[in-house]
Amino acid sequence: MAIKQWMGLFLAGSSLASALPSSKVAARTTDAATEFVDDLVADLTAAYNDHQTRAPQCAQESTLVVDTGYAKYRGHYDSASALNHWKGIRYSQAPTGSLRWQPPRFPALAPSAPVTDADAFGSTCYQHTPSLGGGLAFPGAPGSEDCLFLNVVAPANATKLPVMVWIHGGGYGYGDGSSQDLTQLINDNGKTFIGVSFNYRLGAFGYLASQEVKNNGVVNAGHLDQALALAWVKLHICKFGGDPLKITIAGQSAGAGSVMHHALAVNGGLGSLLFDKGLAQSPYLPYQPNFNDAIPTSKYYAFSAAAGCPSSGSVFSCLVGKSAADLELASLSVTASSTQGAWGFWPVTDGVYIQNRPTAQLTAKMVNGNKLLVGYNAQEGQIFVPGPEVIETQADLLAWMALWFPNLTSAQLNSILAINPNSALSSASGPRFETDGLNTGGFNAINTSPAGVGQRQRGSNIYAEATFACPAYWLADAYSSNPGKSSWLYQFSVPFAYHGADINAAFGPSTPNLPSDITLAFRKAWGNFIVGGNPSIANTIANGASSASPSAYHPASNWPVWDQNAPQFVNFNTTGGTLALFENPLAGTFPQYEGPGIKNAISVQNANSWEAFRGDRCAFYKNLGPFMPN
Repeated sequence: MAIKQWMGLFLAGSSLASALPSSKVAARTTDAATEFVDDLVADLTAAYNDHQTRAPQCAQESTLVVDTGYAKYRGHYDSASALNHWKGIRYSQAPTGSLRWQPPRFPALAPSAPVTDADAFGSTCYQHTPSLGGGLAFPGAPGSEDCLFLNVVAPANATKLPVMVWIHGGGYGYGDGSSQDLTQLINDNGKTFIGVSFNYRLGAFGYLASQEVKNNGVVNAGHLDQALALAWVKLHICKFGGDPLKITIAGQSAGAGSVMHHALAVNGGLGSLLFDKGLAQSPYLPYQPNFNDAIPTSKYYAFSAAAGCPSSGSVFSCLVGKSAADLELASLSVTASSTQGAWGFWPVTDGVYIQNRPTAQLTAKMVNGNKLLVGYNAQEGQIFVPGPEVIETQADLLAWMALWFPNLTSAQLNSILAINPNSALSSASGPRFETDGLNTGGFNAINTSPAGVGQRQRGSNIYAEATFACPAYWLADAYSSNPGKSSWLYQFSVPFAYHGADINAAFGPSTPNLPSDITLAFRKAWGNFIVGGNPSIANTIANGASSASPSAYHPASNWPVWDQNAPQFVNFNTTGGTLALFENPLAGTFPQYEGPGIKNAISVQNANSWEAFRGDRCAFYKNLGPFMPN
């Protein structure tokens, strides 16, 4: 099996390019995920070799019509963004009927297909909110099972530009490829790269797992959707003016967790076949069980029962025969019964695409791609932790921790409390403000936050570090002192820096606490990394136009490469402005600074000593990895 024309027609013999007939399911000698990965590697290797041999120009057609071999899509020029857009491009056959919980497949060839106007986003995947506690969760935007579409945004007359592929977040249960508008990021970087976004299967449709699912299909179907979308970009982006050898995969939260998993895919054996660089914004790493462990298996049968199938035994064929609406309600039901702030389904260790626990593989530095930019927010945990009506005492906190870390023993949970000591500063009447990260006055993330006090604040920092901040450290470590690889790390601290706050800084829209100086600096760091492989920003950008000395030397102009033995990072923050209160429906009321007078306060900091030695706590959480497991 090979691809004989770069960016051309897919061979009918490629199992990535054709539907998987039921007879093949019965006849296969390896599982479906193994076949998918084998085909993926073979196709991309052939395509890479062909590209190296032919060195195509990779320029857009003036008509903006792109022929994928199975469809022809006409893009359009958007005068508001001054960019060319293609929306709703199908990259896979609909994963419905017999293709439910099967690997995604490129659409069947159709050389004579008519031209379709790519001027509307494709259907979103079925999705719903996380658990709101008390058995509540709600459906999201109207969705469909036929939802595997992608979108391309490119400068006019693009020729061999770098490419950023955006993987949306949402806990693997929410969101879509149109969630973020990539145009401002592209324009603020001088139209120097192309943007791609896509949908992937969510909830039970994308992450249902058990031994029976693996025996009959694939677990982590949503991740295989992502892999196929990345392969599509490799095979077709040249037609949009993109360089298939300069691809950065980027994402936030679950999207950043996905970046991490693609970095770990196939034991780090993919090299740069799928991507060259990774950009992970708050990498989400909950516990990651094996596909056939007790927790995913119990969810499988709870899902089956909620869908009207048996609650034990062989149920896969029954689930395949159910309507999509029934399955969506069943997925919602499992999420509603989950811990507050969580969805019901997320990635598992599957033995094929995700072969190991992330902490173990990151420690071994077995990663794909060559460069990584990773970051997180100063207050990641607040929106995931219940209010003081739920967490008031240490016993309340331990009970909540047992839900989020269900595999840890009582002794292990108490050891987490020991490295996050309670103090007079974190009493129920304690202070509420952003720390400076330097432990000034004894204030640090363990005991102080603008949105929580007492045991709730304690829990917030535990969740923030174990689930987002420390995975960012571990990812950066994996590319440090690793031949041919390098990484950089940042923290986004502009008050109130809750989970997802840096989305507005990267993509807009603007908010009162994010003036143009800080958003431009943040976007330039991303753009410089995507285009040139280094996030360092010019002195004038780091200082900001409102600075008294915009041209003065700034250390972010020489952003330190991450060194796990002496790690440094860039802290994006501001100073000045007017104190105001902001209401977040999940995090509550908190102070931030708005209006005139806000200036950049970007700095380079020591990652180990930051926030009263976060580096030590991250090492502690990594040692818990085998027990989490993650």
